[in-house]
Amino acid sequence: MTKKTADIGSKRLISLAPDTWVKWVTEQPNLTVEDFLTSDFQWVSLENDVLLRVNSPEHGKFLVLNQIQLRYNNRLPRRMRAYAALAEERYNMHVYPVLVNILPLSETQNIPNAYRSNFLGLEAVQAYRVINLWEVDVNLVFQNRLSTLLPFVPILQGGSDTEIVKQAVRELRADEQLQELEPLLAFFASFVLDSAVIQEILRWDMAILRESPWYQEILKEGVKQGRERGVREGIQQGRERGVREGKIELVLQLLSERFGELGSSRRQPVENLSAVELDELTRQFMNFTSLEDFDNWLDRS
Repeated sequence: MTKKTADIGSKRLISLAPDTWVKWVTEQPNLTVEDFLTSDFQWVSLENDVLLRVNSPEHGKFLVLNQIQLRYNNRLPRRMRAYAALAEERYNMHVYPVLVNILPLSETQNIPNAYRSNFLGLEAVQAYRVINLWEVDVNLVFQNRLSTLLPFVPILQGGSDTEIVKQAVRELRADEQLQELEPLLAFFASFVLDSAVIQEILRWDMAILRESPWYQEILKEGVKQGRERGVREGIQQGRERGVREGKIELVLQLLSERFGELGSSRRQPVENLSAVELDELTRQFMNFTSLEDFDNWLDRS
């Protein structure tokens, strides 16, 4: 059987409507995208970046640097500075950097819109535009035909309404090129809607969802934590433990996002599951309509 996959990373999403995207992120109405450029620089690697060469009647040709992150982290300002400088040097063009954050870390977090440093009297500054999707009015997606943002509709401002999610689903299903994005929409809907509602209006396909870099980012964070804890157990043991710890982290995060903070009575059984059982729990996740369903699954496992 052929493995079912789909490219649902940043480049694929932006390529759905590149001109519309750059007009939105730069707030420049007359831009056209000429090309997707390579962003493979020797000294910096960003997984969710897209570099576009655009043309403007007023400003000529320049680059739009897009970095889309599941959640902001404090390393990003320095990396945005490095990335912008490398792009400008490589292509000898002005760069407009944009950082798009999908989910908030907290309600009170402060996300800077520039990198700043001052060392021995020398100052370095790199400004960039910050777009937090949870602050974006969901109506803009439909009014401006921002196809790229359709999978993110549930976590946009005002997007958790069931009828609005259904509207996003209808637009995805009406376009053959967009249909593969429905599992990603279901994934982000799981942060704000009950699983019963999601199952009623959306398809949930883990085979496709695992291709998402944002799904992988959640898993990778857990793997990294597990590997760090496993160093003293030896490289191989640490790697194996790290993979299992990553799966534990993923499951606990998915459950917490949907049902709220889990007590130790529920966290401990998850931490005791084998890697195979964790995979099964991930597959069964969308079948849970309440924590009681989760408890019943644990009792049967």
